[in-house]
Amino acid sequence: MLPYLLRLPVLSLVLAAVLAVPARPLWADDGHDHDRARRALEAGEVMPLRGIIERVEREQAGQIIEIELEQDDGRWQYELKLLRNDGNMLRVKVDARDGRVLSVRGRRGSAPHGTEGAR
Repeated sequence: MLPYLLRLPVLSLVLAAVLAVPARPLWADDGHDHDRARRALEAGEVMPLRGIIERVEREQAGQIIEIELEQDDGRWQYELKLLRNDGNMLRVKVDARDGRVLSVRGRRGSAPHGTEGAR
């Protein structure tokens, strides 16, 4: 195991390498998923992604590194993965129709006021 002071530069290099890799497209499975997502947006079934990102960034400190749009039991959900400044990962599920946070999983460390507890 590396001493604590040596782990910080190593962690920084690993993080820099991960962030330098281009993110995969939002709906990367195939063109049909992208079309389904666009139709859902045009039909008013989901909020625009920009609004979801702004809302999550206000409530959770960290950098969004992955976003997925999926249907669960007929309900559209955005799932966002955030890398917090303390190195912990959060997974935030958001109702795509109204922007309501459905759950936050992962270590939250010092979460902003109002985000503590299970969702």
